[in-house]
Amino acid sequence: MGSKQIGGVLFVTKAGDHDPRHFHAFVGDGEVIIELTSERQAILADRNDAVRGTTAAEVRKTLRLAAEHFDDLAKIWEKTHGEN
Repeated sequence: MGSKQIGGVLFVTKAGDHDPRHFHAFVGDGEVIIELTSERQAILADRNDAVRGTTAAEVRKTLRLAAEHFDDLAKIWEKTHGEN
């Protein structure tokens, strides 16, 4: 498992987890799943459970922090999963 706390959001990726490159971000009482794209963007995952128990403001904050720390998160993914 790899993780990083940024601005009150805990970004977590689990070893052996599936592609695409993504993190489970725990913010407030909920979770936001974000993908790190090959175009160097942090986006909301395209899945039904991408947002659970969070506010729109928390989702925006999570996406902003992921974009600002894209390189750090990508390195954590690569260390946990191997480079893709």
